[in-house]
Amino acid sequence: MKLVLYPIVINIGPLVRKKGRKVRSNAKMVILVSVIVVASVAAIVAYGYANAKQACVASVSQKPVILYINQGNGIVNGSGYTSMLRFASCQGFNTVFFQVYYNGKLLFSPPLLQSFVDQAHNESLRIFFALYLTNDSQSIPTSILNLSEDGVSLDMSTLTAGVQQSLLGTLQQNFHGQTAVTTYDFNTTLRPDLLVFETYQWPQEQAEIQPGIIGSVEALATSSYSQYESEFQYALQHSDGVMVFDYYGLTVKGY
Repeated sequence: MKLVLYPIVINIGPLVRKKGRKVRSNAKMVILVSVIVVASVAAIVAYGYANAKQACVASVSQKPVILYINQGNGIVNGSGYTSMLRFASCQGFNTVFFQVYYNGKLLFSPPLLQSFVDQAHNESLRIFFALYLTNDSQSIPTSILNLSEDGVSLDMSTLTAGVQQSLLGTLQQNFHGQTAVTTYDFNTTLRPDLLVFETYQWPQEQAEIQPGIIGSVEALATSSYSQYESEFQYALQHSDGVMVFDYYGLTVKGY
């Protein structure tokens, strides 16, 4: 509904030249009308803001629509974390894979991670802690488990198959939420709750997008928004969801 504001013109010139009771009465009327106008404008602004916020939190799908935050492209925390959550909500994402472990180092303390979880849930977003594991000697930091996060995702494609299986088994035994794995190995035997294929090479890897897995799109690998949207919708419709890599790429592209 489009609201139109018509100007209210009040001519107070004649009033200031008159004396007595009528002048005071009319002056009160001017003040009353002014208050009503200001209150009406404030209500309209508040109504518009509420509708805009409501539009932001609507997801495009009941399937997982995942935004991956890669800390290797720049740390996301503080006010940047809040901005990321609002971006995710407004763009129709319902899940965030937030990288908290990078190249053998835990990036945030458990209390801070707990606050990140609370903020995500306040925006009606599910949050998975993403662990980027690059060496067979690295292990899952148990201090980040069970901080009310919805899941934990293992990003460990460079590790040997045996180590990957062991890490997933350890996670499933010690964590009460959902487990996820992101992988380039389309023949993997790993069976987490969410198996995400990193299908960034289009159209070569398009055939790998199918029910039973979650397909992926890489924003920086697309040449236009129309291409990005086409790949996004294909992955969403032909698999169990879609993951977008990554938040940095979307902002750089301006999508």
